[in-house]
Amino acid sequence: MIEIILIAILSLLAQLVLPWWSLAIVAFVICFWRSSRAGQSFFAGFYGVALVWLIYAIFLHSRTDGVFMGRMSELLFKTNSAVLPELVTAIVGGLVGGLAGLSGYFVRQATGNQPQKRTA
Repeated sequence: MIEIILIAILSLLAQLVLPWWSLAIVAFVICFWRSSRAGQSFFAGFYGVALVWLIYAIFLHSRTDGVFMGRMSELLFKTNSAVLPELVTAIVGGLVGGLAGLSGYFVRQATGNQPQKRTA
C-alpha cells in the first residue's frame, strides 16, 4: 500500500515539471527499492499511476464542463461518452506505471539486490 501512495505522490510531482514519461522512472525506482514480489510491483505501479491520471482526467472533465472529454470521445471512439476517455486514460497510464514497476522489480532481481527484511 505504501508503494502505491509513494508512486502516486511522486509521479504527480514529477509530472508537474518533467515530461509525462517521468512517471515510469518514479514507478521503476520505487519498485526497485521497495517491492518484494512481481505481482505487487506491477499492481503498485498500475494503481499508483492510474489513480493520478484518473483524478486528473476527472479534473479536466469538471473544469471544461465535459466539453473536452466529449470531443475527445467523439474523435477517438465515435461516441459521445465522457467516461470512456477517462477510463482509457487511466488504463494506459496504469499500464505504463505497472510495466515500469515490474521492470524495476526484475532489474533488482537480476542484479541480486534483495529488499531488506521488515521487522515489526
